[in-house]
Amino acid sequence: MSESSFKSGYVAILGRPNVGKSTLLNSLLGTKVAIVTDRPQTTRHRIVGVKHLKNGQIVFLDTPGIHKEKFELNRYMNEVAFSVIPDADVILFLIDARAGLTPADRKILEKIGKEKRKETKVFVVINKIDGVPKEELLPLIEEIHKEFPFVDEIIPISAAKGSNLDRLLDLIVENLPEGPKYYEDNMITDMPIEQYVAEIIREKVMLLTSQEIPHAVTVNVVSIEPGDRNPDMLVIDADIIVERPSQKAIIIGKNGQKLKKIGTLARQELEQILGKKVYLRLWVKVKEDWRNRVDYLRRLGYGF
Repeated sequence: MSESSFKSGYVAILGRPNVGKSTLLNSLLGTKVAIVTDRPQTTRHRIVGVKHLKNGQIVFLDTPGIHKEKFELNRYMNEVAFSVIPDADVILFLIDARAGLTPADRKILEKIGKEKRKETKVFVVINKIDGVPKEELLPLIEEIHKEFPFVDEIIPISAAKGSNLDRLLDLIVENLPEGPKYYEDNMITDMPIEQYVAEIIREKVMLLTSQEIPHAVTVNVVSIEPGDRNPDMLVIDADIIVERPSQKAIIIGKNGQKLKKIGTLARQELEQILGKKVYLRLWVKVKEDWRNRVDYLRRLGYGF
């Protein structure tokens, strides 16, 4: 690449739930764009994260974990994940080193091989290598090479600890075409502020509630307005939506303590990110079977 040439392109991040896609995106960007929990199906939308380099720009597309479709919401999430394949210049397919190459991984890789453009590069990224002995990685790498000859690179990393991410970034840049600058230098994501706020609140709900609750919860930001007395303050009203009254009771908690803690953690993080004081008002509402209602999902921003 000459001094004056500029490389740019789209890099899709795909994989099963909980393999570390959002952690990888945040680590590569050096800032938090995608919410992260240890619960599967945390990411529900395609999330854009922009990495600015001296002679290039990488547009990362983080996607929901590909999983079995039980609800319309699950179908939407899988649709979002697979929709990025034809647009990508490089596809990063993440697997968990501790699980190896699962039957579900194989199915997804086969689909990537069939649907990608001829010129698209495919990297298998073996994440969480800090959780397995090094001698177990070589047979796994050989297995992937043998079964999927279209895979261009296999890179072991630890997204959480930052291991081998410089090498991954170098390989991505090497394989991007020359192209324009898609986003201005101050843009890290194109996510609307309402979606970002909703995701931060949902993250806190997921972190503070029991196993059953996270999948049945979504957040709708009703309004974001400057404060009446303090224009530098943001007043945010948001609804936490669940499917059953029993779930509502869990989120509110005894004497409202759980909801108060959710609001406090979300407000503190939003103030840090937005650089403004935030007054956050949360309500918990029941919308029965919302995950199966396409009309309601559309209103909540899940665009089919």
